[in-house]
Amino acid sequence: MKNKIGFWGYPPPDVIQRIKNEYPEAQWFDLDFDFSDKVPDANILPESYCKIIKQIINNSLYLKNELIKIVAPVGKDKCDSGWFAAQLLKDMGFDVEETKFETFEHRSPVVISTSNMPLYGKITTITANIVADSINNSNIVQCKPKFGFWGVPPNDLEVLRLFPNETHVYGWTRCVEAKVPADIELEMYVEPDVPTVFYAQAFCSKTQLAKYLANKYNGLYIDIDDYASNSVKAKIEAFLRLR
Repeated sequence: MKNKIGFWGYPPPDVIQRIKNEYPEAQWFDLDFDFSDKVPDANILPESYCKIIKQIINNSLYLKNELIKIVAPVGKDKCDSGWFAAQLLKDMGFDVEETKFETFEHRSPVVISTSNMPLYGKITTITANIVADSINNSNIVQCKPKFGFWGVPPNDLEVLRLFPNETHVYGWTRCVEAKVPADIELEMYVEPDVPTVFYAQAFCSKTQLAKYLANKYNGLYIDIDDYASNSVKAKIEAFLRLR
């Protein structure tokens, strides 16, 4: 039975609302997420490729008989690989609606990224709010940053538990909270005096930004393919301890 809307990235809010109105009983399923414990690798993409894009393809194929349609960001708000993935899925028979969310003019207030919530909670709340859009900001307490985390939500979300609560969120995830996922000026913004870990998914084009900004602001650059190794965790822990 087809009862799910698949999506990735951050589709425009008006598109989300239109599809919610059209399919009010449908469940929304974030195809970015790692369900590899139960979703097999379809072996569609090269072995050395972005894990997030692989998951989009694998999750889509696993849920093919349940997906009403896929909402697929393909512009500067996502990446070229997202655009390629949309073409492959269309070719495989999925109903794919391509979107672009490239407005820069109206940044919404950033509250979660600068709060004292655990970093894991900050990032999962921001991503959940893409569809839910029901966070009560009045209960969120702000804090001064001791550290920063720049980048996209990692495939291995558990790595976020290494950071103290006083870690501010920067990069694309901050742009999502501000409802401007293609705002490159905001994506490149960090506070220069805040020790920041610059993260990118291995084989992602955002590694270019992450490495450049890490060098510019004397931060720590890391990229992770699948799950964080002990050496990567040790690097992060040492950076947080020594800075």
